Amino acid sequence: MSKGEGRSCKKYLAYVAVFIVFQTAIILVLAFTVMKVKSPKLRFNAMVVETFSFNNGTSTSIKMKLLAQLTIKNTNFGHFKYDESSLVILHKDEPLGEHVIPRGHTKAKKTQKLEISMDVSTDRGSGSELRNEINSGILKLSSQAKLIGKVHLLKLIEKNKSGEMKCDWHVNLGTRQIEYLKC
Repeated sequence: MSKGEGRSCKKYLAYVAVFIVFQTAIILVLAFTVMKVKSPKLRFNAMVVETFSFNNGTSTSIKMKLLAQLTIKNTNFGHFKYDESSLVILHKDEPLGEHVIPRGHTKAKKTQKLEISMDVSTDRGSGSELRNEINSGILKLSSQAKLIGKVHLLKLIEKNKSGEMKCDWHVNLGTRQIEYLKC
């Protein structure tokens, strides 16, 4: 083996070592950024009262139909596929209405908008607090939903993730408007 062959072999090994270090750095950057899977965000964008009826007989009750825009924001580099779920309208942890969210998927780095319609009835609720709120003209409600699904990355990796929503909002019974929508 001559002197020149030893140098070229060392040079070749140095190139291979630099290449391996470079590839490792790229894999680490991808693992800590692109492959980091986050839970999707589930929110109400807007909500309006479509129909409203008020019964002030022996038991005061309200029936209304709400139209809402629900958004599912997927911040991942893979699509989010979720199962059927339900959105529940509550007054003091007592359900007044429910809407089924059908199973579906949201594409990578996209926000999906769902138009939903919910029937809410205070006949299902009871208690003096509910009657007092109805008499005061402001009905304080909340809503809860949880989407359970999987984020699919590069058709190779699947991570179980879920998006949750808890919103508080008020219905002004005089103006029939949604106020204080906070998610």
